[in-house]
Amino acid sequence: MKSLPLKLLEELHSIKSFDELSFIAAHELQPVTSVRINPAKNIHLFGANEKVPWCASGVYLKDRPIFTLDPAYHAGAYYVQEASSMFLDHMLRSILQDKQGLRVLDLCAAPGGKSTLIASLIDKNSLLISNDVIRTRASILEENMTRWGYINTWVASNDPRDFGKLAGYFDVIVVDAPCSGSGLFRKDVRALDEWSEGNVHLCSERQQRILADVWPALKQDGILVYATCSYSVEEDEQILDWLGNTFDVQTIDVPINEEWGIVSVSSPEKGMTGFRFFPDKVNGEGFFIAALQKNEEANTLRPAKFKTAHDKKIEQQAGWLLNDTDALIIQTEQNNFCTINKYHEADRELMKKIVYLRKTGLQLGTPAGKDWVPDHQVALSIDASSSLPFLNVDKDNALRFLKREDMGISDLEKGWMLVKYNGLGLGWIKSLGNRINNYLPKHWRIRMKITDEE
Repeated sequence: MKSLPLKLLEELHSIKSFDELSFIAAHELQPVTSVRINPAKNIHLFGANEKVPWCASGVYLKDRPIFTLDPAYHAGAYYVQEASSMFLDHMLRSILQDKQGLRVLDLCAAPGGKSTLIASLIDKNSLLISNDVIRTRASILEENMTRWGYINTWVASNDPRDFGKLAGYFDVIVVDAPCSGSGLFRKDVRALDEWSEGNVHLCSERQQRILADVWPALKQDGILVYATCSYSVEEDEQILDWLGNTFDVQTIDVPINEEWGIVSVSSPEKGMTGFRFFPDKVNGEGFFIAALQKNEEANTLRPAKFKTAHDKKIEQQAGWLLNDTDALIIQTEQNNFCTINKYHEADRELMKKIVYLRKTGLQLGTPAGKDWVPDHQVALSIDASSSLPFLNVDKDNALRFLKREDMGISDLEKGWMLVKYNGLGLGWIKSLGNRINNYLPKHWRIRMKITDEE
């Protein structure tokens, strides 16, 4: 590995507990691999491995497998996530204390690590909006949220200032801000090559702009979680000072176990609390996170009255796909329908006038005469009906299905079937008796060949 930037090392000496020799030595080691289990999919995986201490569903792996060739990964049984960033789980559980009916925004959400974590943490009547302003990244985010399988997670693609128009709407806003990336030096050599003091300063200015644009959307007493994967004080503690000087806000201390190795820090000017993760002290990568509470009054945007868009006729045709009989079925575009929690229709009516929603609830599919063509999202949903016809396959056939190859299966009962692996949905087939049609979306297909990894 190239030498770490001297300017960065000099700056880090101002942080308590920083040990330069130990820090440099840690960057000569391979990064650890960790995953977070999807508790709603209830499958026993990685049982003998070490647990991530600040996240009950987090697990360290001794080796890095080929995730692309694991059908359980494609079924949303787990998410590959860096262990330090899983601290968000401990932070939100400590602060929110099982509060229900929340409105949560993950502003810079792609590829989806923190959003899938939040989805597993909130109750079904809460609503999570996962956003990324870059459309290509939002597409990846949508796929990962689809795999995770929750109806109450919507995906958007908007600039932060667009959400600022939703005055006083969100109880929690998470901003994992774009940064200089120094915390990922040992995972991404490009971050080391591209690091400069000038880039750090540009990132700091961008972070301030993002926070200022989205700030009006946070309720009074609402929680802002600010995070970066940067070691630079200008992007971390100094941003807390900027928030304290610009808004009426206070940081929230969160209890941590000394054995975890997390360093609690205070900003230089206003003494605001944050948490630093150094790879020589924790089993994870470089990370910074802080929680702040908004004290100032916030204007509140209230939804206008509306007539429900629930389609009772389509409910009779497509309701067999779902466990939740209270969910609403709404037409999203010509001949396409989605389902949402009945408590979230007002949210949809309000937001569709202000922000662009890529994914609202769960896409159900389209009517085709007396038949119904189910959407791929239903196959991965935790709310799919438990009585749906299914075909359970072994790993070899699961991979054939995911590559859209012939599984060599015939003589099935005619009709739609879920393809399942270890009880987890992977997608749809339609049996025509003498053959089957694979309805896995083409852009979801595995393109990797096993020989590529040998």
